Amino acid sequence: MANVPPDPPPKKLRLATYNVEWFNGLFDDAGRLMGDNGRSARYGITRAEQLAALGIVFTAMDADGVMIIEAPDTGSHRSTITALETFARHFGLRTTRALHGFTSETEQEIAFMYDPDRLAASHSPLGEATGTQGVPRFDGVFRHDLNVDARPERIRFSKPPLEVALHDRLTGQDVRLIGVHAKSKSPHGARNPAEVSRIAIENRRKQLAQCMWLRARVDAQLAQGEGLIVLGDFNDGPGLDEYEKLFGKSGIEIVIGADGPVDLQLMEPHAEMILGRKLGVAPTSARFYDPDKNRYFQALLDFILVSPNLAPAAPVWRIWHPMDDPDCWRIPELREALLTASDHFPVTLDLHFGA
Repeated sequence: MANVPPDPPPKKLRLATYNVEWFNGLFDDAGRLMGDNGRSARYGITRAEQLAALGIVFTAMDADGVMIIEAPDTGSHRSTITALETFARHFGLRTTRALHGFTSETEQEIAFMYDPDRLAASHSPLGEATGTQGVPRFDGVFRHDLNVDARPERIRFSKPPLEVALHDRLTGQDVRLIGVHAKSKSPHGARNPAEVSRIAIENRRKQLAQCMWLRARVDAQLAQGEGLIVLGDFNDGPGLDEYEKLFGKSGIEIVIGADGPVDLQLMEPHAEMILGRKLGVAPTSARFYDPDKNRYFQALLDFILVSPNLAPAAPVWRIWHPMDDPDCWRIPELREALLTASDHFPVTLDLHFGA
């Protein structure tokens, strides 16, 4: 009997999301690296130290594509793409191409770095013009009644999500990505406890409305049958703060579609762990210092949500938390780099497509 050759192993595709705290501050207006001893925006860390740490982290991740949250600025004198492609060349990364969508109102952009030998990627915004029927494009306006007064407010993204049409050259697989940096709920500018509460509630309403907008786009995409991945910093997570009780759910639950049919729910094991937990143990993806309490606190803010039709690709998620992930902990250089590079840690997704 002739020997039958074994099936070829599945071809792994690794995607990542990474919020790099004030990446913009590491480049000059020409997009050149500022690897000097000047202070970065990270407390007590120089630009040279943050850049070196980022080089270690990106090299260790070795992702085929990375959604960058808080990417360098694009404006009249600056270019997100120039800065990120300079960064990739300097550290010898495979992700030598960068993609940028709608420009942010802030100095924090959403961008996608990718390996052009493995992936083809293009900015592919969907949606209707503002004021027409259907889900608006992400640089437009979404109307939602935030105050339950029968008068819908106009919701905008200060950092419009980046929609990417992705083609895997190796496997022929097509996937759509939506990179997200949702509204922060922090009560910036509050001068007293009453203002803290008022601003926090107002910001949470806006954050939830943005997540409803995202979920409407997800529903439209799922109806098309395309593989979909929504990834980034949602500034929210199940059980994260006391205001969730006021509104009934978190923004991430809205985007997942937790109250809808199971076959239309996006998959995300870290969120599912918290939603179904019976103990106080929870994964985290960000670490912040609280000067008032003189201690660090942690939160789960960064997610990679996957459509059900990608389940056959055997997705594997990983949060590169230096104290929680044993492989990160065992390598002192990587452990320290993750703590130095940003106040968020990368999240990766491995998809295993067949031949």
